[in-house]
Amino acid sequence: MKKINFYTLLLPLVVACAQPKKKNDVALTTEARTYTIEAVVEGLSNPWGMTWLPDGSMLITEKSGELIHYKDGQKTSVANVPEVYNRGQGGLLDIELHPSYTDNGWIYITYASSEGEGEGGNTALIRCKLEDNALVSIEKLYKATPNSTRGQHFGSRIEFDDQGYVYFSIGDRGDRDTNPQDITLDGGKIYRLHDDGRIPDDNPFADQADAIKAIYTYGNRNPQGMDKHPETGAIWMHEHGPKGGDEINIVEKGANYGWPVVSYGINYSGTKFTDETSRPGMVQPVYYWVPSIAPCGMTFVTGNRYPDWKGHLLVGSLKFNYVELLRLQGDKVVDREKVAEDVGRVRNVKQGPDGYIYIAIEGEGIVKIEPNN
Repeated sequence: MKKINFYTLLLPLVVACAQPKKKNDVALTTEARTYTIEAVVEGLSNPWGMTWLPDGSMLITEKSGELIHYKDGQKTSVANVPEVYNRGQGGLLDIELHPSYTDNGWIYITYASSEGEGEGGNTALIRCKLEDNALVSIEKLYKATPNSTRGQHFGSRIEFDDQGYVYFSIGDRGDRDTNPQDITLDGGKIYRLHDDGRIPDDNPFADQADAIKAIYTYGNRNPQGMDKHPETGAIWMHEHGPKGGDEINIVEKGANYGWPVVSYGINYSGTKFTDETSRPGMVQPVYYWVPSIAPCGMTFVTGNRYPDWKGHLLVGSLKFNYVELLRLQGDKVVDREKVAEDVGRVRNVKQGPDGYIYIAIEGEGIVKIEPNN
């Protein structure tokens, strides 16, 4: 009798903790490899961001706070990097060159900063220049407040649009029920600035007295992927859901993506925090994952090195150790394939200026997808 009662009590817990499955999902397939995976940069711990200088060398951020200049097979630490708040998911995060870098030399970096009042840190955006392997001319463009000792959801990715505006993401900082839906608070947002940090006059909340003027979208959870669509010029991003409900979204002026009022996910404990998956005035995702893949990094495939992938989207998976190819028809995902299966925890995936796809892998380094001839 005791045994029966025990399992009777246990059954609801097992059911509650089970992650739901998405009905009528686009099937995920694994195709025969037509490429090899080649090591490029080895011996990295947590390579969060990467970009390429005009000479073909790379700048790589390690979450711990080191900025690496990789050139001619050698790794060199860049000096004068701002002190980072290295806690949980926070640290030295994304890095991106200005679209006119060859003319102005500006480099943009997001990182967790303890600057300002209060314990802990929050996400900051700076721009700077690289001279004699050191950062110089450092300018703070944005610093989220308040500081927090929570280790979750700093974001953060950086992307420029065709008009030269810079977009960057900050996660909800683990304060789900306070930050994302409140435009007077930082966190759970996509921000948009002029390249020098000024607030654009046409930002959606620029004329609202109590709003944070840099906010461009809200109701976001923790966006860790962002790229510009090569044809439309629209900024696409993805973000972590909780247990289920990772999303791909298109960044739209003033849009509310619903977190945490609507979601296709549940709490990590298996309990629900909302019964709603949609609500008028809240944007539905282009695509969502159930179960979660823990997406990180994303890039549209352009050029002719991967003709079968051209025009489609690659998204890294931290949870399942692969890169997902999402085939698109317009804004709709019509097919999904595993790429670089079992490569490791994917922290970033980007297409380099040489047309190759590069994957940053936690605990290993950066690899390249080399098509077979």
